[in-house]
Amino acid sequence: MNGKNDGSGPAPVNSVLRRNIEALARDRVAHERSATFHSRLAAGVSRFAGNFAFVYAHLAILALWVANGLGLTPGLRPLDPGFGILAVAASTEALFLSVLILIAQNRAAVLADRRSDLDVQISLLTEHEATRTLDLCTAIARRLGVDTDPSDDELRKDVPPERVLDEIAEVEDGRT
Repeated sequence: MNGKNDGSGPAPVNSVLRRNIEALARDRVAHERSATFHSRLAAGVSRFAGNFAFVYAHLAILALWVANGLGLTPGLRPLDPGFGILAVAASTEALFLSVLILIAQNRAAVLADRRSDLDVQISLLTEHEATRTLDLCTAIARRLGVDTDPSDDELRKDVPPERVLDEIAEVEDGRT
């Protein structure tokens, strides 16, 4: 990309957006680097178990196992004719897979919580800046003798986040 918007492609990303993207990417890399061996193992297993190669491999193994158990494999005697070993293996695999996936999801939830906290902080900062901007615009309008909307006074009030959380809790408690 040449940095100019000549109409032939998407407009370049501005420097603030680029800085924010790079900060998020650095945070993700730092989060991944801080992972323990066990967390990386769980994430790897979770990634593999969550794709079609895993499904196809299991379908092939299952088909061969069932064919062998039913005596449909010429020259090979059935290893598990009652499919008891298959049931135990499948149950054991499901147990370990579910635990490893939960570990990976817990780690992903930590990253999601951090991003959620960042979103809240940015929203609070934006609300504060918008309130200050409204204060400034109202002061300019009054100085110029321009009438303002009476609802602006309510919008200019700072509302502490704790009060919003209390209000949400009251509404939710009223529904239960």
